[in-house]
Amino acid sequence: MSDERITSQQRRFVSKRACDCCEYCYSQAKFATQSFSVEHIMPRYRGGQTTLDNLALSCQGCNNHKHTKIEGIDPLTRESVSLYHPRKQVWSDHFTWNDDYTLIIGLTPTGRVTVSELQLNRPGLINLRRAIYALGEHPPIAKT
Repeated sequence: MSDERITSQQRRFVSKRACDCCEYCYSQAKFATQSFSVEHIMPRYRGGQTTLDNLALSCQGCNNHKHTKIEGIDPLTRESVSLYHPRKQVWSDHFTWNDDYTLIIGLTPTGRVTVSELQLNRPGLINLRRAIYALGEHPPIAKT
């Protein structure tokens, strides 16, 4: 396992690339109550490297739920499936919003397992989405 730290330059690049949104639940950093993290998509614990193609911007909730996970059980098929990988997959291929943009719906096994494992529809997120949607600030324009 590499002991390499994420540099400030990498943090700025990852944040800009993600348009300051969590790459899993699309929460916006400007509305967050906690700082966002730059996380290893393939955890260092599992051999992931500190390279730009293995780093993602993550809100604290998604980062905490993901921790060292790379897969989970699809609630529909009950099969083991890899979690969504922001560098190798397109969000809209695996997820969509419900009609009022408060819930993320998994469209594929990867989408469903990611919604479940990272708890992308946590009650606090639903409430925040509802409030910022009413203000015309959700969903993030650059991320839909």
